[in-house]
Amino acid sequence: MMGTSSILLVEDNQDLAETVGDFLESQGFVVDYAGDGRTALHLASSETFDAIVLDIMLPGLSGLEVCQRLRAEAHLATPIIMLTARDQLDDKLKGFDVGADDYLVKPFDLPELAARVGALIRRKRGVTNVYELGGLRLNADTMEVWRGDTEIKLSKTLFDILQILMRESPAIVPRATIERECWGDDLPDSDTLRSHLYNLRRAVDRPFDEALIETLPGRGYRIRT
Repeated sequence: MMGTSSILLVEDNQDLAETVGDFLESQGFVVDYAGDGRTALHLASSETFDAIVLDIMLPGLSGLEVCQRLRAEAHLATPIIMLTARDQLDDKLKGFDVGADDYLVKPFDLPELAARVGALIRRKRGVTNVYELGGLRLNADTMEVWRGDTEIKLSKTLFDILQILMRESPAIVPRATIERECWGDDLPDSDTLRSHLYNLRRAVDRPFDEALIETLPGRGYRIRT
C-alpha cells in the first residue's frame, strides 16, 4: 500500500462493521464508518477517501442508490467495492451498472477484502503490483502466478509467502518476517512455515528444471536471481 489509505466503510450491521473495520485498520488502512445510506452519501461527498466499501442492503438509501448518486450527481471517481449477501448475477450486474468497481459476496474472507481494496486503490493511482524474477511472474492485483507459460495455482498463504520473497529479492527474508506478515500476532508453531515452504517449492520449483526458492540455514529464505 502506498502510504496511508483512507476507507469509508458503509455497513448497517454494527458487529460486522466493527470486525471489518478492525481488520482493515490492522492492515494499515484508516477507516471511517457510516451505518446508513444517507450518512454514507454525505461523508463520501464532503470528505476524501481512497476507496469505499459499500453494503447493498442499507436503511434509508440502498447501496445501489448511494453508488449511483455518487457517480451521477457528485461525479465521484473513488473506487467502490460492493458487499451483498446474495450471489446473484442480476445483483452483480446492477452494481456494475451503477458504477461499482468490484463486488464481494457475504460471507467473505477479510484478507480477500483487504487485498481487493488495496488492488482498487493501486489501480486508481496507476500503480501495478507485478513482480518478475527468473521467469517467475506474480501479479498481486489479480493474484495470478506464472512461470514461463505455465500458470501456478496457489493458496492465499502460499501466494503471500511468495509475494514477500519476490518483493524483497535479492535480499534474504528472515523466518520471523514471513511469519509476522502472514500470521500477525497469532504466530503458528515452528513446523507451519516449513510445511508451507515445502508446498510452495512443490508448486513453483519441482515441475521445472531450476529451483528458485533458496533456504539459507539460520538466516532465512530468498528467491534466486
